[in-house]
Amino acid sequence: MSGGTLLENANPLIFQRSGERPVTLEEEDENFADPIDDREVFDILAVLPTDQVMTPNVLVYAVYPRDAYHTTLHLIRSINDPEHPLSLEELNVVEEMRVHVNDQASTVGVEFTPTIPHCSMATLIGLSIKVKLLRSLPDRFKIDVHITPGTHTAEEAVNKQLADKERVAAALENSHLLEVVNHCLNTKSA
Repeated sequence: MSGGTLLENANPLIFQRSGERPVTLEEEDENFADPIDDREVFDILAVLPTDQVMTPNVLVYAVYPRDAYHTTLHLIRSINDPEHPLSLEELNVVEEMRVHVNDQASTVGVEFTPTIPHCSMATLIGLSIKVKLLRSLPDRFKIDVHITPGTHTAEEAVNKQLADKERVAAALENSHLLEVVNHCLNTKSA
């Protein structure tokens, strides 16, 4: 952070990012129904035609021929940390093994692990993950975002806030907070 603000965790551990999601032959087959799975939420590969416009609330799961314009959407792995110039994956805040998707039941659960037990940014991180999923997944999904059990001193309070639809909606009506969330959701240029 700039402006002389002290970092809460000035020296976080940085982890290696996992590889990109490989596209299988089944996923390239337009006749194959590809259910949403854990890896897809962690790192969705959406292949769009060049004339298709992506809006924040629409994800296209159809797969087009290889010569089409390819856009990789990193749902939660590439969310920026609010305090450091690193992604949540690089700080090991989110891991694929902590993403649970049940396409049949239309549920998505994500556990995230703050870098330190007293992280004051935990609610903001959880809100950023929840907003990214709400904007990206079809409306049919029930989304549960919570702190990995035993990893934060205010785990119960943060989880209660993230589970409360009215609190989440009220938070997103705050223009300053929405600006910070959107900053976390903007992907970095490689």
